[in-house]
Amino acid sequence: MTTGRQAHRSATLMFSLLMAVIGVGLIVEAAEGHGGIISSCLLLGVLFIAAGGGRLYLEAKRGRRES
Repeated sequence: MTTGRQAHRSATLMFSLLMAVIGVGLIVEAAEGHGGIISSCLLLGVLFIAAGGGRLYLEAKRGRRES
């Protein structure tokens, strides 16, 4: 049986990975030429990857502390 804490951790990991994948997609779209070298897609892609990676880092850090 899954506890609330385990469900929250799983959801956090899933959404963090999804954010990183969306960021990669935005960067690929910007690289294909749908904007300038410094476009909003590129900036958003970098920010999505940073946010997803940051959440993964903090979740891993919290997991090490609890075990």
